[in-house]
Amino acid sequence: MPEQNNVSVKKSIIRIVLLTACILLVPLVAMQFSDEVSWSPSDFVIAGALLVGTGLVFEFVVRKIANPRRRLIFGSILVLAFLLIWADLAVGIFGLPWSGS
Repeated sequence: MPEQNNVSVKKSIIRIVLLTACILLVPLVAMQFSDEVSWSPSDFVIAGALLVGTGLVFEFVVRKIANPRRRLIFGSILVLAFLLIWADLAVGIFGLPWSGS
C-alpha cells in the first residue's frame, strides 16, 4: 500500500508541474504576438514557483483533510492567498518592497 501511495504522489507532482508549464505557455505565446506582455525570465521563475507551490499545498490539503467542508474552506483560503500574492507581485496593491508597479 505505501508503494502505491508513493506512485500516486509522484503522478500528482508530475501533473502539477505539467499544468504549471501549460499555464506559463500563455504569457510566453502572448509575448510573441504583442508588446503588451513583457515578462522577464525571473517573472517566469517566480510565477512557476508560485503555481507549483500552490498546487503542492492544495494537493496536501486534499490528501490530509477528509471533511469536504474543511477542504473547501482551506482550498478557498489557499486560492485567495494565491490571488493576493499574484496581484501584489503584478501591480503592488499592498506596496511591499517586492511589489510590482
